[in-house]
Amino acid sequence: CLTPESPDMGFYDDHILPYFINCAMSTKAIRDERRRCLEPVGGVVLEIGFGSGLNLPFYPSAVTKVIGVDPSHTAARLARKRITAATFPVELIGLSAETLPIADRSVDTIVSTFTLCTIPDPASALREMRRVLKPGGQLHFVEHGRADDPGVARWQQRLNGLQQTLFGGCNLNRPISSLVERGRFEIERLEHDYLKGAPKFAGFLYRGVAR
Repeated sequence: CLTPESPDMGFYDDHILPYFINCAMSTKAIRDERRRCLEPVGGVVLEIGFGSGLNLPFYPSAVTKVIGVDPSHTAARLARKRITAATFPVELIGLSAETLPIADRSVDTIVSTFTLCTIPDPASALREMRRVLKPGGQLHFVEHGRADDPGVARWQQRLNGLQQTLFGGCNLNRPISSLVERGRFEIERLEHDYLKGAPKFAGFLYRGVAR
């Protein structure tokens, strides 16, 4: 049995999980969610949870630069081809969303796609996002999290420990919109849906824009 603290799980997280996520997060349904989330963004974009660069093909022409943050060196290697193909500069910085090496009020837009579920300290990460975002800037997000159906939410609670172990700390049961609001963002638009093709316990979506 692997535990998050074991050497074998460290190898799994570092060398196997990034390849699995690169494939699993490339389904048509998820690509459609990425396209929908990114269509209105522009300027200098900070992407939290850059991973293997799966968002890069969906950024519109209004984007002038993408700054990516992600803890996985393996995912960064998988991103190289997508970075090379991008029509705008891409800069990878740091490993932690909780401590961003970026000046205050220096980015136009922040993007988070399927990331707030996994960040160890989402409250600190959201404070950092707010710090680096220019006045009037927006956070665009599409995330999975705690369902509004009590029956689904109970299954999410039951399965959360297994989910964390198998998927690098990913949580099924985080109330994403509440986290965003507690980070002192004002939510301007929020939609809920279930991701097509996904089991309900893993696919309850929060689509939103916050300022």
